[in-house]
Amino acid sequence: MSLVGLLEGLNGAGVRYVVVGGVAANAHGSARITSDVDVCYDPEPENRNRLATRLAAWHAYLRGVQPGLPFAMDGRTLRDTPVMTLVTDEGDLDVMDRVAGVGEFPAVEASSLETSVLGVPVRVLSLDALIAAKRATGRRRDHEALLELEALREERRRRRL
Repeated sequence: MSLVGLLEGLNGAGVRYVVVGGVAANAHGSARITSDVDVCYDPEPENRNRLATRLAAWHAYLRGVQPGLPFAMDGRTLRDTPVMTLVTDEGDLDVMDRVAGVGEFPAVEASSLETSVLGVPVRVLSLDALIAAKRATGRRRDHEALLELEALREERRRRRL
């Protein structure tokens, strides 16, 4: 997986997105290891088509699905499937147009901040929004991550960061 390649590729294609999930948590100081990148994208048609074009160039295919089944990566596919888990030439990438506990893209973008990940400028979900998202999903692994994220938030409050 090339995290830098994924982020630079999305930026280079002019895709409007916010990094959510494990990579966003890492940007806030989490030590947890993640094997994929999760992004919430603006579903506005032009942006959705830019994302689909980038994903098609990376030979995006549904993760966990038998290879060789018919699959077309285009704007319509993204429109009709609000959450997709993909394998690409650059690594595993999950794309979604909303985040549980936060809302649709405008709310996600409003709950994000600008930073850089490995030198690549990106927007990442805020720590408070990450915590809300982890609470909303209710998966065991999210509950475990939630403990660390809440500790990071408490440490920031204690230090007034």
